[in-house]
This record gives sequence, C-alpha cells and structure tokens, in this order.
Amino acid sequence: MPIKVIAFDADDTLWVNEPFFREAEEKFASLLEDFMPQHAIMKELYRTEIENLKLYGYGIKGFMLSMIETALRISDHKMPITVIDKIIRIGQEMLEKPVELLPGVEEVLKDLNGDYRIVMATKGDLVDQERKLKKSGLEKHFHHIEIMSEKRVSDYEKLIRHLDIQPSEFLMLGNSLKSDILPVLELGGFGIHIPFHITWVHEQVEHEVEHERFFKVEHIGEAGELIRRIGTNS
Repeated sequence: MPIKVIAFDADDTLWVNEPFFREAEEKFASLLEDFMPQHAIMKELYRTEIENLKLYGYGIKGFMLSMIETALRISDHKMPITVIDKIIRIGQEMLEKPVELLPGVEEVLKDLNGDYRIVMATKGDLVDQERKLKKSGLEKHFHHIEIMSEKRVSDYEKLIRHLDIQPSEFLMLGNSLKSDILPVLELGGFGIHIPFHITWVHEQVEHEVEHERFFKVEHIGEAGELIRRIGTNS
C-alpha cells in the first residue's frame, strides 16, 4: 500500500528542545553544589524525573516540580526559599524561550504537503506543546495534531485508527528511536530516524536497529526525497 500519512515528531525534530533542558540542569546543579557534587545532583534529578513521569508526564512543568522535590530532598528540607524561587524562575525561563526551528524543516513540510497528509505526533505537556506549535508558525502545514502523554504501540494504534489508515500507510519521522521509530515499526509502519546531537538518557537505545522499514537520514532536508523513494517501492 502507498504511504498516505507522514507524521513528524516535534521536539528536536522540528525545533530545538533538549539543549534547553541541559542548560536548565546545569543552572540547577550550580544552585545546589554546596550540598552535593554537581554530577551527583544531576543523577538525583534524573531519578526524581523518572519516578514522577507517571504523575506529571513529560514537559517543563513536571521538570520544574522534580527540580524542587530534588532540592528539598538533598538539602534535608533546609533549602532557602530564595533558592526555590530561583528554581521556579529556571522553569519559567524555559517556558518563555522562543521556538528555534531546525534548518530545513519548513521546506520539507511545504514539499510534502499536497502529496501526503501531514501530521504532528509529539509527546509532552498539552499547553506547552500547543504554545510551541503556535510560536513556530508551522500549524498551517498539519492536517492533524496529536499531543500524546506516551508514545507506545497502543498510542500509535489509536492515532492510526483515528486517521482511518492501515499501519503500512503510516510513516513516522523523529529523533528518538525509542519513542518515534520502534513502536511504529512494531505496528507495521515505516520509520525515519533523524538523530539530534543531544538525546535525553530516558530516550536512548543502545542496540542498532535493523529493519526493512527502518531508514535514517542525517538531516531533515534529506527526508523528502527518501519518503518519495519509499513510497515508490512500498
């Protein structure tokens, strides 16, 4: 069956995201270095984030709450309120960041539009992702926007049913093998991996992916030609 729907991840596929979290982590660790070495603070923060995913999901607000919780724990609840205030400000600054599109994004979306239904399928906080999409100016390119709390096989099944297509008619592009590519391959769809120079530890996959419907490009600008080639051969 020919490919009908092209789905794009958003964070670190369409626009810059992860570097802002790394920058925030460094600011956070420097605030708390009187209590513990910075590398240990980073580990404690990551542990808190993972434990809190089931409560807060993904996104900056949950990250901010995890920073506060970590700060209170490692200081034995002796953290000055002025430091807590600075932690909140770190999160607010992240929410106020301008959206920085990755090179070639708009050109690819324009190129593919008309030949395929274009979808954004992203994971994260609803309000934050809607804000970034609006700031990006890309909303006009998408037939459908899906903001997911998780990207599991069952979540993609739900999306594909909503789009009224077969898995073999669905192609997903993204920077995360774990969230964007592997679940789609398992369903019977196509995946194009576009690596980003920074990947959150929680999203990293150690093994190499070998699959007849798996493809990789170094830059999103290479995706249009590849998609048409896949469509011809599928």
